[in-house]
Amino acid sequence: MRDEIYWVVTAALRPDDYDAFTEAITPLVAATREEPGSNAYDYSVSSDRTVVHIYESYRDSAAVVTHVEDTFSRFAEEFGRLVTIDGFVVYGRPDEAAKKILDGFGSTYMTPFLGYTQSDAR
Repeated sequence: MRDEIYWVVTAALRPDDYDAFTEAITPLVAATREEPGSNAYDYSVSSDRTVVHIYESYRDSAAVVTHVEDTFSRFAEEFGRLVTIDGFVVYGRPDEAAKKILDGFGSTYMTPFLGYTQSDAR
């Protein structure tokens, strides 16, 4: 069983706020990249710049807690001012500490039951 926790966030963005949002998240992405438990942190935007998808992956539940409490918390106010979260789908088996944090984002949890990643197949 893998410990990886990952999610996809769907957020609404006003097209006029795209540049401000990009500026606000650039240091967040850089800070997240330095976290030892961060596997992936990827932002994508629709062609009309009204929908943002964020894919995040963490080594385990402890890395999730560290990311939200130590890194994201420094950027949360500006992030929340610029986008509205419409969906937050979590994959994996987060522990109670991680769930307590992720519940605050209105998360939906999907529990894996079959499959693999390349790191599992080795």
